[in-house]
Amino acid sequence: MEININCDLGEKSKHHSNKNDPDLLEIVNSANVACGFHAGDNESMNQVVKISKKNGVSIGAHPSFNDPENFGRQRMSLSHSEIQRLIIDQYDILQKISDNHGEKVTHIKPHGALNNMACEDFELATTLAKAINDISNDMIYLVPTGSKMEEAAKKLNMKIACEIFADRNYEDDGNLVSRKKSHALITDPEQAKKHVLNMVKNQALNCHSGKQIPCEIDSVCIHGDNESSLATAKSIRKNLVENGLILKPLNLMEKFL
Repeated sequence: MEININCDLGEKSKHHSNKNDPDLLEIVNSANVACGFHAGDNESMNQVVKISKKNGVSIGAHPSFNDPENFGRQRMSLSHSEIQRLIIDQYDILQKISDNHGEKVTHIKPHGALNNMACEDFELATTLAKAINDISNDMIYLVPTGSKMEEAAKKLNMKIACEIFADRNYEDDGNLVSRKKSHALITDPEQAKKHVLNMVKNQALNCHSGKQIPCEIDSVCIHGDNESSLATAKSIRKNLVENGLILKPLNLMEKFL
């Protein structure tokens, strides 16, 4: 069985250091690269793309609301055209940098509040899906499994990779536990690796209550902005390989070839 490990990278900002990016890029299979709207700049994008190319890591854009002050985690109300422009502009920024390294952006994964809002709002999810599909119908759309984003993308027959979060707990409705709650994050690498393996093997979400929700799982996200990210990434990768999972970049997974 194939599985992908993805990570949000290049998120250099006052909120977050990107010092672990080179080490994480030796562990993960796909990089979601901040395009300067919530974090990152030309230097950080160049660094991630360069190391990704060296390590065989696939490159994805990680578009956000234009809100570096709040790391893209503040909800905003924008028009359909403004949302489309956000996606296209950030993709273009990263693709131009990737062109300089002879690389291609092969997936897109929205960030922060934009992602959270689209998980709940089918209309917004449809706007995002159409914007990404208009860039290229070969673009892989990385979405939280079971979300409105997955639902909207399926209606457009897009290439969809469904992800789970290694370091986050789930509510009984399948949504992530709010970061405002004390049990939102899983910071123990041992707990995280068991959490992930159980979900991948069972193709089901593990809710904090113990409930399981059947779902599709193609990719495991490890957030790059947690203190334990590096240890968690190492632990999860090792455990998946030892249990017979085949790790692949998103663009090389059989379902997308």
